[in-house]
Amino acid sequence: MQADTQPLTGILVVELAWYLPIAFAGSELVRLGARVVRVEPPGGDPLRTTAPAWDRALRAGKESVVCDLKTDVGFALGLCARADVVLEGLRPGVAARLGIGADDLPPTLVHCSITGFGTDGPLAQRAGHDLNYLGWAGVLEDTPTWPPVQIADLAAGGLGAVTDVLAALVRRARTREGARVSVSMTHRSHRLIRHRLGEEPGSRVLTGALACYRVYPTADGRHLTLGALEPKFFARACELIDRPDLAERQFAGAQDELARELATAFGRRPLAEWLELFDNEDVCVGPVATRAEAAAEFGSPPSADDDVALGAHTAAWRAAVGAAG
Repeated sequence: MQADTQPLTGILVVELAWYLPIAFAGSELVRLGARVVRVEPPGGDPLRTTAPAWDRALRAGKESVVCDLKTDVGFALGLCARADVVLEGLRPGVAARLGIGADDLPPTLVHCSITGFGTDGPLAQRAGHDLNYLGWAGVLEDTPTWPPVQIADLAAGGLGAVTDVLAALVRRARTREGARVSVSMTHRSHRLIRHRLGEEPGSRVLTGALACYRVYPTADGRHLTLGALEPKFFARACELIDRPDLAERQFAGAQDELARELATAFGRRPLAEWLELFDNEDVCVGPVATRAEAAAEFGSPPSADDDVALGAHTAAWRAAVGAAG
């Protein structure tokens, strides 16, 4: 989004949490123009040491304030009172016990909490992480293993929170009323697969059942993706790999046998040759790119502002909050 069209310019967001979900939600709000202040414990967000590369990416463009919520809640309250949005990711009830829950903050702001299982119910206080939430939500039924990206944390939690926060800000602009929003990562993860509840038992159309929608190795040890669901795309792909006879078997039985024949064909050339052959063709074929390759084509280069020192903005905010008080 261009700088001159950022819709959240002038919106102040305070993050009261650590690890992925809140940090990702905040980074998306930064992208939309918001000013985001990250409240970190005295030792810093644990991501600074456990996953420093992730941490640098997720704190890019934010301000860092150090505050011990157990001993200096007044400073945190003063900071949050100036905010338009507070993102909170503590276990249900913890913020309220500390005196910095939603009810302790001005009613005009948008308060959004991200939880594992919601704010009430038998699982509300249960500890968990992304993999646990996905398992409970039914997302892993077809492929019971760990996914390569944190779907519950980032999509269900982070982006789910951003969606609700933006809607609450639109409402606040119309009514001048704040909002209290709660996002359950498990419930939101289930929404990602809820549409499949009525399908036939064992149906895995997009999770390995069809040979035309799989990943195949190439001769150089790389992989390519084949997502040719439409018959015209699959037929053209089969022509290009010199196996036009396979097209009529796209939705027939023995899909694993079809997949083995496709694997043999794709295994005859390195990835680069296949990509050159498929270039400008309607075949729904692409590479399994490395993260570096993907960043070079679709990402944005890091800047010097990305590496925000722990507590770099604490003094300025203490002065501002003190002056306001």
